[in-house]
Amino acid sequence: MSQRIRKVSVIGVGLMGTQIAAQAACYGCDVKIYDQDPTNFQRTLQRIRPLVKPTLPVDDWNRGVERIMQCENMREALKDADLAMEAIYENLEAKRTVFSQMDEMTPKDAILATNSSSIVISRIETATHRPGKCVNLHFYVPAGIQGYPINIVDVCGGTQTTGETIESCRQWVRSVGCIPLTVKKEVLGFCFNSIWRAVKKRSLDLWAEGYVDFRDIDRAWMVFTRMPQGPFGLMDTVGLDVVYDIEMTYYNESKDQRDYPPKALKDMVDRKELGRKTGKGFYAYPNPEYGREEFLKAT
Repeated sequence: MSQRIRKVSVIGVGLMGTQIAAQAACYGCDVKIYDQDPTNFQRTLQRIRPLVKPTLPVDDWNRGVERIMQCENMREALKDADLAMEAIYENLEAKRTVFSQMDEMTPKDAILATNSSSIVISRIETATHRPGKCVNLHFYVPAGIQGYPINIVDVCGGTQTTGETIESCRQWVRSVGCIPLTVKKEVLGFCFNSIWRAVKKRSLDLWAEGYVDFRDIDRAWMVFTRMPQGPFGLMDTVGLDVVYDIEMTYYNESKDQRDYPPKALKDMVDRKELGRKTGKGFYAYPNPEYGREEFLKAT
């Protein structure tokens, strides 16, 4: 029998944590959030509000956001959660620390989830005393900022995740207007992210090795898929620091030098050219080239 999820806690409210909290709240969940930086939530909201294309009317999305309760400490945010989700940066030890805290501060029957896009839950579950309740719930980046909602969510268990936990998460994902993508066996990158990673990696290699200008890769992708941005525009939206960390996760898993991210990408991160959030990445913001009519003109 599946477990009903109504009370949701989100730890870490950058781009994805904010999106997840808003998605849950506007579908009627009681949502509490916590971030070490108390200004992060409102700052992220201001950044994404003009761009968001939610699965509900914008007015409903705004009302949902207003219902989110921001807590001053993690214990307050977690104390009565049915589902506790961390959405912090991509670092295994940091995530294990947060999971240990969630394990200690949530009710014993709460589900503990990570939104990690590259770290599988089996690497994190041993930081808790409830591996059967641990799961990857990977919302895609961003949940609705590309001209239409990206409402897909990977659901992937670890070595001991129960069938009940998986089914509870699948039902909850549907209840918040998203489509669950059930991953039957752990794999780095999960479902669609594995496919996206292949596109992203090849795009980075072609650019960094001087074969093709990044703009032409984006043009080709936009024409072929009819999407409003290409791989480099999307990486700018995700954040190039996040992209770099994810690529390092793949490298640390394989130790294959071909998986090591390009030095040119690391140089951009070091210069704080992180994409949309810093105003400059592959493109300059708030008015990137790919958003202009002439970007795809034949003449």
